[in-house]
Amino acid sequence: MQNDGPCYLTSPEDPHVCARCAGMGPTCCHVTPGNEEFCFPLSRSEWERIVDYRSDEGGFAEEGNSRPFVDTMRRLFPMHDLEIEDMFPPHGSHMRLASDDEGYCAFLTSDGCRLPREVRPWFCLLFPFWVRGRMMTMFTASDCLVCRETRTLEESLALIGVTAKEVRYIFGRLKIAWGLAPETEE
Repeated sequence: MQNDGPCYLTSPEDPHVCARCAGMGPTCCHVTPGNEEFCFPLSRSEWERIVDYRSDEGGFAEEGNSRPFVDTMRRLFPMHDLEIEDMFPPHGSHMRLASDDEGYCAFLTSDGCRLPREVRPWFCLLFPFWVRGRMMTMFTASDCLVCRETRTLEESLALIGVTAKEVRYIFGRLKIAWGLAPETEE
C-alpha cells in the first residue's frame, strides 16, 4: 500500500530528538505557569480529532480571548488580521490543550506525547517551524532540543527528519483548520 501523505504526519513514532527532549525536562510542550493564555489554540476539527481518539473530553482548557493573545495571533498571521479578530472576539474564548500546575501539557509523558501523530494538533506537528509566504523560519525556543542542537533551518529539518515541503503542507493544514486560505503567500 502506497502512502501519499507526508511521512512526518504518518510516522507512528516521534523523531528521536523529540523523544530525547521529552525525557530531559522542559520541552515545547511546556508553558511557564501564568502564560497559558499564549498557548496556541485548538481548532474545532483538532479538538474533535483528539476527542474521537480518546473517547473523552479531558486534557483541554477553555481560555479567554485576551488582547495580548489576539495580538500574538495577528503577528503569527499578519495577512489575516480581520479573520483573526473575528475568530477571537473580545469576551469570547477558545480551546487549548490543558497543562498541569507546573505548565506541562496534559498529554506529555517522559517518552513524549501520548497522542498518536495523526490526531495531534497541527501546531504541535509543525513546531518549531513556521511559514510566512515563501519564507520558512523557526521559533527561537530555548526549551526545544532541536533549537539548542542546530544552527540552521536545514540542520533542524534534518534532525527532525522532515522536509521543507512537509512543513509547508502541515502549515497549510493548520491554516485550513482555522478557515484561513492555505496559500503560502502571506
